[in-house]
Amino acid sequence: MVGGYLSFQGINGRANYAGTAVEGILPNTMERGDDRVERPDGAYPEVVVADHPVVSEIDDGWPDFLGYNRFEVDGDAEEVVRIDEDPLLAVGTHGDGRSAAFASDCAPHWGPMEFVEWDGYRRLWADTVTWLAGDR
Repeated sequence: MVGGYLSFQGINGRANYAGTAVEGILPNTMERGDDRVERPDGAYPEVVVADHPVVSEIDDGWPDFLGYNRFEVDGDAEEVVRIDEDPLLAVGTHGDGRSAAFASDCAPHWGPMEFVEWDGYRRLWADTVTWLAGDR
């Protein structure tokens, strides 16, 4: 799942994925209620598992994000990237498959144009999909 105003729980909890089958397959537990964290000052991501296939080919230099949905990483999942104390990217397994949760937007709003134009943008999404498909 990719974050946004109507993703995870979203604005005023309207997206309301918490407690659903969708939450059950994701590598995270969602907050109940409005989970948005607005960071208009910019928040810099920190890669915490640099050798994970989803980020191992991406150089440092992530752009700042302007917000994200707050969630907790499940015990058997892995936090790959964080902003401050909150996960930005978590990955895990469900049955024979894999899942990922990216807490911010993939396009402008919380993910600013600097993110979309960033050299690592295409690599991040391509490697995420490749990993989810089980090719790595």
